[in-house]
Amino acid sequence: MRGHALDRLRAIALALPEVSERLSHGARCFFVRDRRPVCYFHDHHHGDGRISLWCPAPSGVPEELVSAEPQRFFKPPVSAAGTFSGWLGVYLDTTGENGVDWTEIEAILEDAFRTVAPRKLIAELEHR
Repeated sequence: MRGHALDRLRAIALALPEVSERLSHGARCFFVRDRRPVCYFHDHHHGDGRISLWCPAPSGVPEELVSAEPQRFFKPPVSAAGTFSGWLGVYLDTTGENGVDWTEIEAILEDAFRTVAPRKLIAELEHR
């Protein structure tokens, strides 16, 4: 599951304008212009036994999704420096009839990209 989820996430993230991948704090991270994080891929973060995606989200979205579907969405822990405040967590190891909705993941990543990318790159995304 881990390799498949990372491969799918990587394909979606690297299709966004000027996004690159590297390790950051022990996790795979995808950055706009190698500076602003679009998302992190976590595999058993601090031994939680889950595979997940963490990404910045528009204001109010994390609370709304976590409230509606806590089995699929969560709010990542916020560091003392405030890192991950306002971010959305999505479980990528969800089991069940439909599994992970990769079309939804693509939309979530595009929203994350719009949250952190420069306007010029957002315009580029809109014109694809």
